[in-house]
Amino acid sequence: MDASEKEIVTTTEVARILGVSVRTAQLLVEGGSIPSWKTPGGHRRVYRSDVVALVKGQEAGLTPASARVIVIAPPERLPALRVALERARSCFIDAYPEPFTALLDIGGRSPAAVVIDAGLLDRAEGLLHALSGDAALQQTALLVVGAEGRAFVFNPLPTEGRVRFIDNDADLAEAAEAAVLGTTSDAAAPVPGLFPLPDNETQRLLALERSGLVDTPPEDAFDRLTWLAAQTLGTPISLITLLTPTRQWFKSRQGLDMADTPRSWAFCNHTILQGRCTIFEDLSADPRFADNPAVADTPNFRFYAGCPIVDPDGFSLGSLCVIDTRPRTLDDTQKNILSNLAALVSDEIRLRVTDTRLRRAMDALDRKSR
Repeated sequence: MDASEKEIVTTTEVARILGVSVRTAQLLVEGGSIPSWKTPGGHRRVYRSDVVALVKGQEAGLTPASARVIVIAPPERLPALRVALERARSCFIDAYPEPFTALLDIGGRSPAAVVIDAGLLDRAEGLLHALSGDAALQQTALLVVGAEGRAFVFNPLPTEGRVRFIDNDADLAEAAEAAVLGTTSDAAAPVPGLFPLPDNETQRLLALERSGLVDTPPEDAFDRLTWLAAQTLGTPISLITLLTPTRQWFKSRQGLDMADTPRSWAFCNHTILQGRCTIFEDLSADPRFADNPAVADTPNFRFYAGCPIVDPDGFSLGSLCVIDTRPRTLDDTQKNILSNLAALVSDEIRLRVTDTRLRRAMDALDRKSR
């Protein structure tokens, strides 16, 4: 390296070079996205050349980290593949019975992986070749499920090494999980602590930082949804939670005075870990929560039900949850209500992210035209 490449910079300088917050720079460094080392005093240091390399990668249009996995399969195969992917806890699954709609979604936001059932290839000749030849998907894994899939690849694929053939459904979850978690280094592995963490926690925290939602003022768009959840499900408390490294912060709250709690108090830790609606009918009877300060003392929570809220890249930022001070449960209709309201929260977040990206693109075009 020449003198400029050997220049050592601090995390604060990394943030300035990248144009992000210091907290985002810390996550990038500590998560391994930028190689670093610690000084004897415990401070992180990096080479400027590694930061510049990350900037060049962004400018080249490399796909950002994603937790989304797109599944394309005949309708009769989709249920089995969904079951097979239940073990892929870090993945957010979008399933499609035909390629056209899936391709529109893939084009809108590059996923970590695309799963194609081999039974579809005879009806969509060229699909795998088209996907493997798309430069925008160079970071996306292509997983073909079913041994017969190999028979449909008559010509060399443009990027054959990125395509993996999976003979059995049982092996699909591991491949999908590897595609999602492979976008960060081993340094991002979660460390056991006071609460459970998803395997993609570093990526998830970066996604939360990108959302720009934490510590923002209350907004009607979110408050309407927590009000609807509480009124429709008959609970005294409804919350939209966002899980930071140390806090459970409430973007919207009904029936609760506190603005946040320590993250170790958050029942939503289990919701984002499961990746689906989670219900605890009697918190005081569950050994995981009996000693939780919110259960053992005021406000004496007893019932919790929460569904993940998800950003455009498929990362669970937190949850929409309802809480009661007495044990109870939800019937199937009530579960569907909560799931649909959580989906509306996710949609609102996605709209905001899309609007922000459009504004940035327009600003960039305006600068170039000057």
